[in-house]
Amino acid sequence: MYLVIIILNKEEHLDDILQSFLEVGITDATVVDSQSMGNVLAFEVPIFAGLKYQLGGSRPYSKMIFAISEDTESVDYLVKILEDTGIEVKKPGVLRILTVKVGSMYGKAEELDFE
Repeated sequence: MYLVIIILNKEEHLDDILQSFLEVGITDATVVDSQSMGNVLAFEVPIFAGLKYQLGGSRPYSKMIFAISEDTESVDYLVKILEDTGIEVKKPGVLRILTVKVGSMYGKAEELDFE
């Protein structure tokens, strides 16, 4: 079992990512609003205010998506689906996908009912 973490900088891809999760059989995901360390430093810590100019037009907010996958093959398939939908997974600044092996998990999410 693996924890899939997606740090999504281009929020316009959120719907496509969630739909792709369903395609690969991942139905348990949590979406959280987040901010990069650079943006927090640039906009909220006065000593680092000069970073605002280095960040240029970057977006101050992003999304973090946490999901559980039974195997890494489904994550590889997820990446393929995302690339097929036009999301440039390997392009810097779009998103990052991480997988972490989970030792144990307690509790279970409610089942999605699409009927």
